[in-house]
Amino acid sequence: MGKIIFYEDRNFQGRSYECSSDCADMHSYFSRCNSIRVDSGYWVVYEKPNYMGYQYILNRGEYPDYQRWMGYNDCIRSCRMIPPHSQCSYRLKIYERPDFGGQMMEFTDDCPNVYDRFRYNDIFSCNVMEGYWIFYEQPNYRGRQYFLRPGEYRRFSDWGGFNSSIGSFRRIMDF
Repeated sequence: MGKIIFYEDRNFQGRSYECSSDCADMHSYFSRCNSIRVDSGYWVVYEKPNYMGYQYILNRGEYPDYQRWMGYNDCIRSCRMIPPHSQCSYRLKIYERPDFGGQMMEFTDDCPNVYDRFRYNDIFSCNVMEGYWIFYEQPNYRGRQYFLRPGEYRRFSDWGGFNSSIGSFRRIMDF
């Protein structure tokens, strides 16, 4: 269903590793990752083993160096394929406090600036009812990325966040 190829050097050079399913620890396959080719599917690649650390959401295409996927360094240690879906509906509730407390707002579409719509700078918890979403640390879909699948996220650390600051979010729709 999906295929991603990791290369140790820039411009798809050096040792490579091809993957077609989730992989929790890739350290034995390559020592660094400077380029990636996504042949099919959507993928989340992680800086650390066991789907931890910085996350980068990649779709089909070529990424000749780590800056092209907005990487902070050349370290990729795990990856997860985003399951294909034919879902037409998306629903997300965000909250100003942990454990679904405080003000709540429901979204069914992309949000380029959380503060403009929600009037809070932070999202401490959320409930993804339908669809797959990407949270971004900064407005206009920039900065660190966090992949969210349907489920409850009682605090920002549940989606891998280092703090509660979310500037924008959008739906993953191109399957």
